[in-house]
Amino acid sequence: MRKIFLLTLLACCMLLSAVAQAAKITDVKWGVNKADVLRIVVDVTDTAGYAVDMDGNTLNLTVNADKGKQVPQSKAVKSSLADSLKIVDKGSYTVVRVPLKQHVPGKNYKAFVLKKDPATGRPFRVVLDVTPKQASYSSSGTVAGAASTVVSNRPVVSNRPTKTNSSIKRNTVVKTNTTAVKTPDKKKNNKKKTENKKVDNKKNTVAAKTETTVNKQENKSAGDKLLVVKGNGKFRTSGGLDGKIITLDAGHGGSDPGAIGSDGTKEKNITLAITKIVKEILEDKGAKVYMTRTTDVDVFGPNASDAEELQARVNVGEKYNSDMFVSLHINSSVNKNIGGFSTYYYPKTDNDLRLAKNIQNKLAANFGVDDLGVRQANFYVIKRISMPAVLVEMCFISNEKELTLMKGQWFQKKTARLIAEGIEKYFA
Repeated sequence: MRKIFLLTLLACCMLLSAVAQAAKITDVKWGVNKADVLRIVVDVTDTAGYAVDMDGNTLNLTVNADKGKQVPQSKAVKSSLADSLKIVDKGSYTVVRVPLKQHVPGKNYKAFVLKKDPATGRPFRVVLDVTPKQASYSSSGTVAGAASTVVSNRPVVSNRPTKTNSSIKRNTVVKTNTTAVKTPDKKKNNKKKTENKKVDNKKNTVAAKTETTVNKQENKSAGDKLLVVKGNGKFRTSGGLDGKIITLDAGHGGSDPGAIGSDGTKEKNITLAITKIVKEILEDKGAKVYMTRTTDVDVFGPNASDAEELQARVNVGEKYNSDMFVSLHINSSVNKNIGGFSTYYYPKTDNDLRLAKNIQNKLAANFGVDDLGVRQANFYVIKRISMPAVLVEMCFISNEKELTLMKGQWFQKKTARLIAEGIEKYFA
């Protein structure tokens, strides 16, 4: 009898030990994108609950899992939001404390989980995204920190050379009607026309002509203002794809390579390849599709500021009174373990979120990579355009596995097909 009791007691102890070891933190990582959005990722051996709270200026992420012995008590962080983070073992749970250097409102931080993925060997993860408090224009016309729970601000971070001799002041964007354009100095205008003609000789496609036209329109504006082309403000949101007008924006291009992979692969080339396939699929279904660029060129022109380049892309969508604007990008992070699809929108109409969900749901359900979800952001091209618009981040060029994937035709064709299917479902 005593033997049975001891065996039962031993079994209970082993069971309790297994339960205690069921969820254990194996690593705490961080990453910062070029908009200084801070992401903290907690790797856990099994499913675990979590909670987030703010104590003064310290952001606490509590995870119901033991802290592994290999996990350090603190880590240095390079971000304008924080210099360090602490991992505190509380016995049955662990708290990741992030002392913030600025006050961050509740809407600017968000936690979520990523499921265990046996195919890629990724564990269950608890993720915390912290976004800078306010968006602002940098001296180069870049929108910084302009997103909520954003993984990357790639669309407005440019490697384009800074424009030094520009008649357009940076950061000055004035909405102007094309019929209300001031007449600039004739000598300056003649010089600009000559420059535009040189550019025209290198651009023989329909999209390139559109880019040149937009460039000329902007040069007709007052010397210190960007001309914002505005369409009729009308767009269709149902009735099928047939006859719908869609503008596709292949991120970056020309002097701006976008993010660059470890092997030299450039974002601008991947986005263009996928965008062309999306265009072909949509046109086969009866849609009228325009592209902001069809070759490796700057949309506004060489050496443009970010504001000039981004507005030129918006102008293409407005010029053709598009029903929809879709910008395609590849994400990047200093943390090479982060990967997955995400779709961004700005809620300027009742349909932006719906469009984002339709596209993201298609991508998330058909790829074995992380679903980073639908997120709201102040990206220039989706905020400054009048029709429903989204920006799709098609995996991470900084992630070696995803870099290998995105270079292949299988990934490019499948991604394009799923994006087109999401667009089609939106109009259904």
